[in-house]
Amino acid sequence: MPFQINAELHYQVLQRSTVLLNIHALSTPNQTLSEEQFSITPGVSWEEFPLETGANRYIRLDTGDAAQLDITYSVMADTKVTMVSHEELHDVSVAQIRRSALPYLFPSRYCQSDRLGRFATKEFGYIPHPYDQAVAICDWIFNNIDYLSGSTDTGTSAFDTLTQRSGVCRDFAHLGIALCRALSIPARYFTGYACFMQPPDFHACFEACIGNRWFIFDPTRLAALNGLVRIATGRDAADSAVATIFGSMQMTGMSVSCVSNDFTPLGAADLAGHAILIEP
Repeated sequence: MPFQINAELHYQVLQRSTVLLNIHALSTPNQTLSEEQFSITPGVSWEEFPLETGANRYIRLDTGDAAQLDITYSVMADTKVTMVSHEELHDVSVAQIRRSALPYLFPSRYCQSDRLGRFATKEFGYIPHPYDQAVAICDWIFNNIDYLSGSTDTGTSAFDTLTQRSGVCRDFAHLGIALCRALSIPARYFTGYACFMQPPDFHACFEACIGNRWFIFDPTRLAALNGLVRIATGRDAADSAVATIFGSMQMTGMSVSCVSNDFTPLGAADLAGHAILIEP
């Protein structure tokens, strides 16, 4: 499925700063890119590189003497999405989980699964299959956490979200990840573009490793699962932030769009009895 993506970020530079930018879509066997363009304020030096800990594409830039930083990115991304019947999903023990998924069992900065074990076991421990547990976690978050823009900040953790009962997509994803990990289900943070999402923005959700395959979940229900384009994955938002600033800058504007002429979103009825697999 082809998606046209456009993103613009605008900042006022208050002092010379270095930025780690993570807005480039990933190029993978199941996500091919074409017509990719990236531009930045003239005079600002930058380099692209993948981190040694993963394939996420980062831009490191130095604002130098620039007083204004303007960033534009566009790409055509063609994604492959697979629907898998629930009957094909087999539980595996921790002893059988693939080695690459094991780090996503541990607590992380924003996903303190070690603090949520009692709650997770009480609410979801009686459910026998990990996929059904992940679905129940998403349903619980959607029904019990209010989606409120501006209600949280960059320091808000999964434990905070459970306590405050409000958040945005980032917080919903962190809570879903933490609850899955508390039940010994590997889970990781997914950030990307979402087709026709309203309001348009970068989007965060999570993936759970079930039967040694990664399945996508969105407890906000703001995006169609077959309309996502992957930017990055990580243990939590600390690994996959859109922009990490070392210095002082203030955002003055942002626009994000992800559209497709051929896109038909999959709804609950379409997904009945199936899970969505978006492999890198």
